[in-house]
Amino acid sequence: MGGALMGNVGLLLVGVALFVNGLVSVGVVDARGAAPLNLFVGAAQVVLPTLVLFQSEGDPGIVNATWPSYLFGFTYLWFGFIQIFDIDPRGFGWYSSFVAAVAVYYAVKSVGADPVFAVIWATWAVMWSLFFVLLGLGVTRAGRVDLGHFTGWFLVLLGVPTCTVPAILLLNGLWPTSVVAGLAALAVLLGGLALSVVLARRTAPRVEDALPAAPAEQRVSEGVPQPV
Repeated sequence: MGGALMGNVGLLLVGVALFVNGLVSVGVVDARGAAPLNLFVGAAQVVLPTLVLFQSEGDPGIVNATWPSYLFGFTYLWFGFIQIFDIDPRGFGWYSSFVAAVAVYYAVKSVGADPVFAVIWATWAVMWSLFFVLLGLGVTRAGRVDLGHFTGWFLVLLGVPTCTVPAILLLNGLWPTSVVAGLAALAVLLGGLALSVVLARRTAPRVEDALPAAPAEQRVSEGVPQPV
């Protein structure tokens, strides 16, 4: 009981971290301003699972349910250090690919017993896959969509619903496990994906606006604007 309580408290905190990091990605919050929150949540996601494991007496069920928290705890600690010390983020990006793979595994594993959490794990898999693509591979656009802004809005829209809201429901013993609830969660995920695309296209600077201006003689050829 105590282990579940501490785990849910940690999950509650993660929602606000994802929300604020999303605001960083869309340019609303300064990166260094979000660093203290990342360090606090990251530390909580390492300390609380450790306390749970100490109390588990080696119970395999508790261990299997707890160890993934370390992956997310290290995520926020590492990202906080990146924000403070301007560390090369490529290592963090590749680390995120491992976290995404674990999330996919747990999403598949949870489908039968808990379809809602299966969708939540799938959402986290998408989030950490985006971190991998952006920071590990350095890919910043997918067609006309700015991936930085898309990721930011995805975190803003779905960070709290996939972390803080489930934590509150679990803490109050109100967790749904029906197929209907799972389908509703899937609809929220798909809606969040679609809305993130719309918002990213509206808020991200256009490619031509982001490029440095060239001298007039380079921009104009025979009266037709030319790409830089």
